[in-house]
Amino acid sequence: MDPIAEFQMEREERIASYANNQDLQDATKKFSDISLAEKYSYNFSWMGRPVIQYPQDMMALQEIIWEVKPDLIIETGIAHGGSIIFSASMLELLGGGEVIGLDIDIRTHNKKEIESHPMFKRITMFEGDSTSPEIVEKVYAIAKKHTKIMVVLDSNHTHDHVLKELKLYAPLVSINSYCVVFDTIIQDLPDDIVSDRPWGKGNNPKTAVWEYLKTHDEFIINKDIDTKLLITVAPDGYLRRIK
Repeated sequence: MDPIAEFQMEREERIASYANNQDLQDATKKFSDISLAEKYSYNFSWMGRPVIQYPQDMMALQEIIWEVKPDLIIETGIAHGGSIIFSASMLELLGGGEVIGLDIDIRTHNKKEIESHPMFKRITMFEGDSTSPEIVEKVYAIAKKHTKIMVVLDSNHTHDHVLKELKLYAPLVSINSYCVVFDTIIQDLPDDIVSDRPWGKGNNPKTAVWEYLKTHDEFIINKDIDTKLLITVAPDGYLRRIK
């Protein structure tokens, strides 16, 4: 067998075995619960800007972007800018493309740092509600100039808001590309971790994903990514468009 194909097959078999490894699943659950309570995901940066993600999810995004090779990545939720700078840097490596970042409140100090970053040349930011007609119109005007589009949703994590974002932006995703919905893990966390937020069990990105997929069979959940990562804030959140 070709050594590259052999390596790939061994990796796929190993990853598949994780789903039935109860010790590994239990350890993953314990680490996720404790680390999220301790804000572990706030400890990392990408090219100097806080990214507020698990490293495992950033690795998954890297693999997806390299495979899909989008020429436009649309992201809701900017925060400190690490994620849009990550996406822009991936497009820079691919030799072209644009990132749109949306946030209802782009804080002045973050805006200044993002705009002075070398990767800002590939970034367009819009401040406002990602589901408002004005913002949607601006995004669609740019999107029509692109052929291969990926979407990342990571703003307000309530069921209603994420479902609205899915209805508005998932249709822009190209076939064989992805809509990645972050913080679906809220559904699986102990209640006290998110007790101070307007979202929680039964009202979060995962419930929005489940609701959206009831009537949108053009997307499937890529469970293989969940199984491989183990530690992720986006279980059931890696949605691949298949038609």
